[in-house]
Amino acid sequence: MFAVILTVFAVIHTVVIVSGGAHILTLETMDGEIVSGLPEEKADCILILGAGVRNGAPSAMLKERLELGAALFRAGAADTILVSGDYDSEYYNEPQVMADYLTGAKGVPQACVLSDAAGFSTYESIVRAKDVFGMKSVIIVTQKYHLYRALYIASALGMEAYGADAQRESYFGRSYREARECLARIKDFFVCLSRGR
Repeated sequence: MFAVILTVFAVIHTVVIVSGGAHILTLETMDGEIVSGLPEEKADCILILGAGVRNGAPSAMLKERLELGAALFRAGAADTILVSGDYDSEYYNEPQVMADYLTGAKGVPQACVLSDAAGFSTYESIVRAKDVFGMKSVIIVTQKYHLYRALYIASALGMEAYGADAQRESYFGRSYREARECLARIKDFFVCLSRGR
């Protein structure tokens, strides 16, 4: 029985990776700017998923996502950036920190940045991008290990979605994050299945 469960989980894991991996963009950059690899048509938005803030500033992983999101915006991938993350309290407002970084350090016009303060999970961020913000096509920005699941969810929701890999550095805790992500892929596979999404 245990062997059957492991086999089922392995199949689900593979389905999510193969499905999501087919939509990860191969971007060519020069001096930090994107010169090729974008979809032919603009997306409705660039969706940047949260990754934690420290003392009012983006974590290193989140900063990578914001840098790439800003580069995609400058390259004309979309006219809107949607930042989605956790607004836990007045002391922890992830999307506000993300928006401030984009409009301050990266010079993205404030009118072009939307914030979703109820993106408490990858699934919720993507569902809300579609159902609350009306986005039908997105370029999702996160690190590659996370992109597979995000793109699988977006596809299950019927969205046209591409992924942009923000991974530039290797961070402490990688093995833990990847193991956690394996479990999250299985969970969200069943969430999509059970909710008819």
